[in-house]
Amino acid sequence: MNKEDLMWKNIWDTLQDDKMKPLSQREIKIQDSDGGFFERFGSILYSQGENHDEKVKETASLPSPSIEAVVSSKLIQKSEATIESRFGLEDEGKDSGNESTEADSDSEEKKEENFKKIQNSLVGMNIEELYEEILYEILHNVGSDESKIDPEKMYNYMQEAFKIPEESHVELLEKAKFKEPPELRLNIEIIEAKDLNSKDPNGLADPFVTLYIASAPTTRYTSSVKSGTLNPKYEEHFSLPISENPNDDTLVVEVWDFDPAETIGEKMNKFFDVKGAKGFRKLMKEIAVTASSGKHDNEFVGSASVPLKTIPASGLTMWYNLDKKGKTRTQGTIKVRLNFSSEKNDQVASQEHRHLLKILLYNELELSKVAHYWWSGKFSQMAEIIITQHQAQSGLTDIDVAFAQWSVFTEVHQQHPLSFELFESILDVLIRPIQTKNVSHDEEISLFWEATKRLLPSCFGIIRKLRKKLAGDSNAMKHLIKALNIIAKISMLEPPDQFDLFPEQYYGWLKKSNSSTSWDIREAINQAVTIGTEEYYESIVDHNELNSDDNDVRLQQLIKIIQLVRSDLQRAIEHHDKVFQETMNYQYAGMLYKVYDKKLMEQVKPVVIDICNSKIERLDLLDRKDMKHNRYEEINMLTTLFELYLLLKRFAVLGTALCPGITEFEISDYYEWFTNGVAHWLDISLYKALTRIKKAIELDSLIAVDATVKYSSSAVDTLAIFYQIRIFWQQLAWPSAEGAFIFVSKIVDDICKCCTFYGDTMAERVDSLGMVETIYEKKFEVTSEWCLAINNIDYIRQSIHSFVKEMGVDDIIRNMSDFRGPLDAQRCSDTLQNVIENAIDIGKNKIYELTQKLARKMSPAMRRFLVEGAELFDQDSNSMDRLMMYMEDSLKTLHTELNDDNFMRMLDVIWDELASILYDLVHSSFEKRRPPAFYSNLRSTLQVMVENFKCQNDQQIQSTDKETLEKIDKLLEIHGFETSDLIHQYYKDRYTIQQNMSDTPFGILTVQCFFQGKTLEIEIMNAKHLLPMDTDGKCDPFVRIHFFPEEKFLSVGQPKTKVHQKTLFPLFDEKFTITLNDEQRKMNEAVILFSVKDHDYFGYANQYVAEAFLMFKDIADITGESGSIKQLHLTLTRPQNDDMETVKALQYRVGDKLAKEFLKKLKTKISDTQAK
Repeated sequence: MNKEDLMWKNIWDTLQDDKMKPLSQREIKIQDSDGGFFERFGSILYSQGENHDEKVKETASLPSPSIEAVVSSKLIQKSEATIESRFGLEDEGKDSGNESTEADSDSEEKKEENFKKIQNSLVGMNIEELYEEILYEILHNVGSDESKIDPEKMYNYMQEAFKIPEESHVELLEKAKFKEPPELRLNIEIIEAKDLNSKDPNGLADPFVTLYIASAPTTRYTSSVKSGTLNPKYEEHFSLPISENPNDDTLVVEVWDFDPAETIGEKMNKFFDVKGAKGFRKLMKEIAVTASSGKHDNEFVGSASVPLKTIPASGLTMWYNLDKKGKTRTQGTIKVRLNFSSEKNDQVASQEHRHLLKILLYNELELSKVAHYWWSGKFSQMAEIIITQHQAQSGLTDIDVAFAQWSVFTEVHQQHPLSFELFESILDVLIRPIQTKNVSHDEEISLFWEATKRLLPSCFGIIRKLRKKLAGDSNAMKHLIKALNIIAKISMLEPPDQFDLFPEQYYGWLKKSNSSTSWDIREAINQAVTIGTEEYYESIVDHNELNSDDNDVRLQQLIKIIQLVRSDLQRAIEHHDKVFQETMNYQYAGMLYKVYDKKLMEQVKPVVIDICNSKIERLDLLDRKDMKHNRYEEINMLTTLFELYLLLKRFAVLGTALCPGITEFEISDYYEWFTNGVAHWLDISLYKALTRIKKAIELDSLIAVDATVKYSSSAVDTLAIFYQIRIFWQQLAWPSAEGAFIFVSKIVDDICKCCTFYGDTMAERVDSLGMVETIYEKKFEVTSEWCLAINNIDYIRQSIHSFVKEMGVDDIIRNMSDFRGPLDAQRCSDTLQNVIENAIDIGKNKIYELTQKLARKMSPAMRRFLVEGAELFDQDSNSMDRLMMYMEDSLKTLHTELNDDNFMRMLDVIWDELASILYDLVHSSFEKRRPPAFYSNLRSTLQVMVENFKCQNDQQIQSTDKETLEKIDKLLEIHGFETSDLIHQYYKDRYTIQQNMSDTPFGILTVQCFFQGKTLEIEIMNAKHLLPMDTDGKCDPFVRIHFFPEEKFLSVGQPKTKVHQKTLFPLFDEKFTITLNDEQRKMNEAVILFSVKDHDYFGYANQYVAEAFLMFKDIADITGESGSIKQLHLTLTRPQNDDMETVKALQYRVGDKLAKEFLKKLKTKISDTQAK
């Protein structure tokens, strides 16, 4: 993590910690200054939407609960309150979701009306004939049901149900007693057998089944043979006639092992298939029987006897044990299905059954007073017996009964809604027969579809009216699931040609594409969902009228509408979508979203565009000093407008999750409606930010926030503003790359303006601080407030890069590259980078300006310190102590309060200021002709200051002005020399110049020098390429030797060589032995000057040729040693000008005789040089 990221993380952590703490009085005052503007647009709106967003995301992305879990959950019903109730949208009716809104129980008048409808529906059939038929069936009850209920009770029940008077009942009962009985039959299905006893040598058997009635044993029915198995499966059907008194008869089921006709040879071939010793014995027995008699008898396995009186009228399916005489262990088990039937006409029987079901059902509903949607097909005991007997004695199959139930129950459902679970269970029975056309007659199919046409409206009604109940209501969910299951299963069937499954009389709400009778259940579901959603939306709008003249109220109403829409979508995601997808593969929530998408666009767009384009007055913030803008109503409206934007943004994002594959929605360009509003908000936010920054600085006590940091509260408050703006931008999430760049550029530019404003205002705040006055003096003291001001500005400046990064600028530039191309994107990036760098530079300049101002305030004390130090350095004076204490205290405060970077900056500025003071002081001292001691003392004072700086900084000073200070120190050193020392320094400087020269026009002088003890041996060997001095191009050279500092070598003469005539390459080869005293020998900095001159014939005006220098430190010491001495080739030079600092220092010494003489000789040499 880099430094900037760490800084931003610390800001984040601080702000998060602050959220958990109550606001301080300072924070309250700052927020009150603008009405909590940034909090309203930033963290508050963010926190309001965050929980709702998370809930929607979780429910949209996580796996939905299973349908069973949804149905069984009753906790939801108890805990969840309808959102409609909060806005006065409660439904007046509380039905279960279909078209009917009648009460759960019928009134007496309603019941009477229903029965009249029953009677009207039975016109065309003699009820008395049906009644007589049922009485006969009661009298001639079949199966094991006959002894359960007293016939008299059944007569009374029938009489009540059919509403038959007593006289008619007696008459019809007598007729029934003398009515001819129908021929009954016993229907048998042999399903399978298990664990049969093996009869063959291989351990298996070849079983088949024989059936007969005990009273007619000669009439037998035989199944097929299942070879090589002890667990045969048959699934074969038989119908056996039974006697007039079936209750006294018995069904016999026998299982035999088939023994095929085989020769002895064929049986011998089975030898290798024999299983065990028992199998071997069986094989031997079969071979013996075949050999002796040639018979091939089947072998008996076992049998089961079923008394007919144990078979109920509704039939049964049961496993029976197979027994064998003389065997205690069972020989296996067999599974059979048994039921009775008659030879009545199937159409008549079906019609009778339908009428019977209708009469008995209405009677059941009347007696039980069961609520709507609760009756699930369970009749009372007497009704069940009557219905079962009619089915058995009419020869109706289960499928025939299911068709009758479907027809009757759907008709009753129109008057008294029954359980959808009942219809689903019936439909499960009918689907396969309808698909395979395995029905008794075509009329059944026709009646089925007519009944279906009556049932479907209530199923679609459940879909349309889903919002009538709580989303988590377990009963409502159960109804929905069952209704969808019914629709899904019906969609698997194909109705007859030209059959209109959706007649207008039932589906007034259905918008058919044409007048044809073609049907499409999926389209019907689509329209049911769509229309139900549109109706719900209209009800929301009706309760939230948008005709107010107050724009804020209009926006609030839109927000309320969108919140209700989002809540409806959330309910759909949580409770309904899974059901629709699993049953119909239908994207329920996605369809709701599409409807709301169009409706919201039509509703919201005109209002938002009207408000943003014509109802908002733009701000002119060119005059930043005018801080009196308080259009609170407009700001409140902008808050509401932004809240509306966030809701639309979240709604748009939800669409991508609910409708995968769809990229364009009606509301996709919602953000464009808000363009002017956002631009205006940014203007206001800049104004509010400047206002809040000013207030924060006013309330800043200029004390560090805590012991771990070096900035004060206003810096945190300012970054908190940036943080809120960043949250606003992140919530805004402007989808358009081009628009996002425009806005983010504006935000970044505004942040830069805020940083600049903060720096200016903070500088003004501390400008008057630090001046103190004592009995001794009036001076400026460095304070912690000044240091915190510098740190604060730097802290704010450093946040810019991190802020820009957090704003997602890099992503925006990448999107721009995709949208406008890399070239335009790069230009945009460069523009933005220039803005950022400019702001950072302004921040740096402001810090530099503030440090300069601080240094200038310290300047008088530093100047006084330097002057008094130079004047009083060697005297006893407490002014030096006071000034030293001042500098130490100042540096200590700077080092303690400033952060490391700013401390180093401050040192640089102080050194810069110090350099300026020194330059001014030195040059003014020149004019005052200060003595060398002044400059020497001034240099010592400066060195004390430098050492003090080093101690305060605990490290070697690293300053951009170090070279300047070194030059000043050198200048002070030079001016602090006595004149002879200054001349000596001049020659040392000339020596340095000579050493750095690689080429010369004045020639080379070769010498050989060494020390031996206190003796200096100098051998001048030769010179070459001397400068011609005579008119003939020749020269008469000789060399004179000088020692410097001159006053130290007064005892040493100035030896010279002989003159060599007419040559530029003289060979001198002369040695000079010079004896030195101890002091002279130890002067390593002593300079030997070899002056080459042209001899004048008359000896009066020798001409200066050039000169070379050698320092004692370069001469070898061969005391106690022997060997050759290296030759030294010295470059001959001439002084070029008088710009050297040593020469300038000598020039200031106007009254010094020694300096005057030196400068005169130097001027002559320079003149000769320039003349040549």
